[in-house]
Amino acid sequence: MKSRYLSACISLALATAGIAEAKELELETIEVFGQKLPLSGMSLNQEDIIKNRASTNDSARLLEGLPGLSLYGAGGVSSLPAIHGMADDRLRIQVDGMSLTSACANHMNPPLSYIDPANIGSVEVFAGITPVSVGGDSIGGTILVSSLPPEFALAGQTDILKGQLAAFYRSNGDVKGGNATVTIANDWLSMTYTGSYVESDNYSAADDFKSTMNPAQTAGTVKIPDADEVGSSSYKAVNHDLRFGVQHENHLLELKLGLQHIPYQGFPNQRMDMTDNKGELINLSYDGKYQWGSLEAQVYHEKTRHKMNFLDEKLQKMNPAGLRMDTRGKTSGADIKADIKLSEQDVLRVGIEYQSYTLDDWWDPIGPWLPGPQVGKGMRGDSPFWNINDGERDRFDVYAEWERNWNQQWLSQIGLRSSTISMDAGDVRGYNTMPESIKGGYGNPTDPASNPGAFNAENHHRTDHNLDFTALLSYTPTADMSIEGGYARKVRSPNLYERYAWSTTNTMIMNMVNWSGEANGYVGNLDLDPEVAHTFSVTLDWLDADEQDWGLRITPYYTHVDDYIDAQRCSGGTNYSPCKGSNPTRTTGFVYLQLVNQSARIYGVDVSGHYVLAESEKLGRFSTTGVLNYARGENRDTSDNLYNIMPLNATLAIEHQLGNWSNSFEWQMVDGKDDVSAVRNELETAGYGLLNFRGSYEWARVRVDYGVENILDRFYAHPLSGAYVGEGNVMGGGATWGIPVPGMGVSVFAGLTWTF
Repeated sequence: MKSRYLSACISLALATAGIAEAKELELETIEVFGQKLPLSGMSLNQEDIIKNRASTNDSARLLEGLPGLSLYGAGGVSSLPAIHGMADDRLRIQVDGMSLTSACANHMNPPLSYIDPANIGSVEVFAGITPVSVGGDSIGGTILVSSLPPEFALAGQTDILKGQLAAFYRSNGDVKGGNATVTIANDWLSMTYTGSYVESDNYSAADDFKSTMNPAQTAGTVKIPDADEVGSSSYKAVNHDLRFGVQHENHLLELKLGLQHIPYQGFPNQRMDMTDNKGELINLSYDGKYQWGSLEAQVYHEKTRHKMNFLDEKLQKMNPAGLRMDTRGKTSGADIKADIKLSEQDVLRVGIEYQSYTLDDWWDPIGPWLPGPQVGKGMRGDSPFWNINDGERDRFDVYAEWERNWNQQWLSQIGLRSSTISMDAGDVRGYNTMPESIKGGYGNPTDPASNPGAFNAENHHRTDHNLDFTALLSYTPTADMSIEGGYARKVRSPNLYERYAWSTTNTMIMNMVNWSGEANGYVGNLDLDPEVAHTFSVTLDWLDADEQDWGLRITPYYTHVDDYIDAQRCSGGTNYSPCKGSNPTRTTGFVYLQLVNQSARIYGVDVSGHYVLAESEKLGRFSTTGVLNYARGENRDTSDNLYNIMPLNATLAIEHQLGNWSNSFEWQMVDGKDDVSAVRNELETAGYGLLNFRGSYEWARVRVDYGVENILDRFYAHPLSGAYVGEGNVMGGGATWGIPVPGMGVSVFAGLTWTF
C-alpha cells in the first residue's frame, strides 16, 4: 500500500520540476526513488494553506493543528514553531532550501517570518525520526517550506498569463491587507511576482485583564491602552518576491529574489519591539532528472538589517530616545545533493552543504535614564555597546543515506551526517570605559578585571565536530496498517548569542538578551558544548483500504539530551550586577540566568485521526478530525521542568462539504500548565477551551473565506505565550511580574480572492 504522504511528496517533486504531465515510466522512477516522508512526518498542500490565509499572516500558524506541533508566542508575524517541546534553533527550518538564521538577540525575525502565507506552496514537517538528508545542526525536527513552484505552458500551446488578487479583514486588531500574484510563462520560461501587505493595531483580550495589574504599571507611558487591549501587539509587514524558472526536458533552473520590510512589530512578551526590519535574499537552484537518479544544487545569500526600540506602550516620557539596538546579519550558503539509483530497490542519497553566517549586534549610546549627577555619563558613552562584534558561524556538512525497499512490506533507511561548525567573535565593550564601581559604568575593555575585559581576554574561537545518525524501519503487514520505528542521534551546536552574550554588569543589558519570551535576563557561556539528542520513536498507522473513510495514527516518542543548553541563576559579580543579592533564590519576579549544559529528557505521544460521519449527494459530506498531543520535559540534573513545554492539548473539528461550500467547527482544548520551570519563575496558566468556525465558498474564479475565532469570547492565556511586559517601566525593572500574555478575544475575519 502506498502512503498518501508519499504520494503527496511525488506530486510536490513533479510540480517543483515543472513537469505538468509525466509519462508512466517517469512517474514510476520518481515514485520509487523520491524522498520518503516518514509516517511521523506531515505535509500541508495548497488547499490546506489557502483556507488559512484569510485568518493569519503568520506563516508559523499554518502548522497549528499538526500532531506534535505548538507555537511560542511572539510578534504578529513571528511565532516560533516547536516540535515535541523543542523550538527555535533546535529545529531545522528551511525556506526554499535556505537555512535562515534569526538576526536578533530576541529572535524577532525567525525564518518563517520571511515568507508570507500568500507565497507558500507546500510545507513538510519531520517530527519523529528525521532523515539526515533533511536534518542537520538540529535536534527537534525539520520544517521545509517551499514557495509556489514555477508554472509552464505545455509545448505548442498558448502562453500563460494568469494571476490572483486577494484582500482580507479581521475585526480584532482592525487587521487589513491583501496580496497579489502574477505569472507570465511559455513552455520553457516562467516569471512570477508575489506581493503581500498586512497592517494591524493592537489586539484585544476577552476581558479587562488590566485590573489585575499594578496601577503604576502604565503611569509613565506615552500611551495607555484600553483595559482589554494587549500592548505592543501591533505590526505592519510588506513582502515582495520575484521568481524566474527555466526548464529544458528534465532540467529546471530557478532564480528567486525576495525583499521584506517590517516597519514595526510589537512584542508583548519582550522588553523591546521591532522598529524596522529589512531583508533581502537571492536564491539560485537547479533540479535535474537523469537515468541514474536526480541532482539538485543551490546557492543563496540573505542579509538582514534589524532595529529595535520601544513602541508607544513601552516608551518612557523621561527617556524619549528609547534604547536603540541595531543588528546586521548575513547568511550565505551552497549545497549539492544527489539521489543515485543503485538498483531497482536501492537508492543512495549523498550531499554536501556549506553555510556562512555573520552577525554584528550593537546598541548606540543614549542619554542617562534618570536626571542627576549620580549617573555620571550614564549611557552617553563615546561609542556603542557591542553585544556581538564580528560574530561568525560557519558550517560544513557531508552526509550519505541509504534507502532500500526490500519488498512490498519492508523498507529501511540508514543515514550518517558529519558536521563541522566553526564559531568566533571579536572583542566587545560597554557604552563607556568608566570604572565598574560607578553606577552606569561598564569597565575598560582592555582591563581583564572588568566585565568586557575578562571576556576579551578569552579565546573566542570554537570548533565543534558533530555526528548525526538515523536508522528507520517501516513495515506494512496489511493493506490498512503500517508500523514505523527508529532511532536518531542528532547534534546541535550553540548559536552566537548562547556562546558570546557577555555582560552581567547591568539589569537593562541582561534583559535585552532574551529569545524565550519570559522577560528574564540572560548571559551566554563560551564553554557550552553541543547538545546531543538520542530519540526513539514508533508510529502506528491505520487507514481504510481506500484511504478515505477513516484513519488513526499514534506516535509515542522518547528523547534523551546530553549537554542540553538550559539555564541556572547567575550569582555574584560587581556591585551593580543583577546577579547579586537574592537573584539565586527568588521564587517570584524576573531573574537573571547563565546558560549551562545539563541533562534533559522529553517524552510524550501524538495521536491523530479522521472519520467520515455521513455522506450523501443531497446533504454532502460530514467528517470529523482530531489531534491529541502530550509532552513532558524534565531536567535530569536539577529535577526541574523544562521551559515552555506545551501541556496536554487536543483539537476536535467537525467538517462539512457540499459542492463549492466548505465549513468547519473546531474546538481547541488545553489543559492547565503547572509543570513549570522553577529556575525561570515560569508562569502557570489555566486550562481553557476555544470554539472556532471557518468556511469558504468558491464560485467560478472567486473564492470567499470567512470565519470567527474564539466565538465565545473566552479569556485565556496560551501556555507558551510568555510573560506580559507590553507596557510600563520596563527599563527600570517595573514591569509587573506574574501576568501571562492574554490570548485574543473574539475575532471575525473574511477574505476575497479573485483568480484571472
